[in-house]
Amino acid sequence: MSRCTLRSIFTVLLYFGVAIFLYPYLTGRLSSGVLYLVGGIGLAVLCGILRCCFTEGDCTEHEYAAHKAAHESAHSPSTSSHPHAPSHP
Repeated sequence: MSRCTLRSIFTVLLYFGVAIFLYPYLTGRLSSGVLYLVGGIGLAVLCGILRCCFTEGDCTEHEYAAHKAAHESAHSPSTSSHPHAPSHP
């Protein structure tokens, strides 16, 4: 699994932990929501730490170039010129 993929997974889980943490506030059941509060903040902190540990730094230049090339080849038209380029030399 690439660093970019791990970074995305841990980011989603981090926000999911924040959502679990906020659930008792949004539903108005603070007295029975202690487990949600503890579990949500624990998940958010754990995923935040794992995100930092496993993906220190941004995605590598090679991974970014490979992703960009794959994305462009899938969505680019058959001509390789810029769409706003003049048609004459």
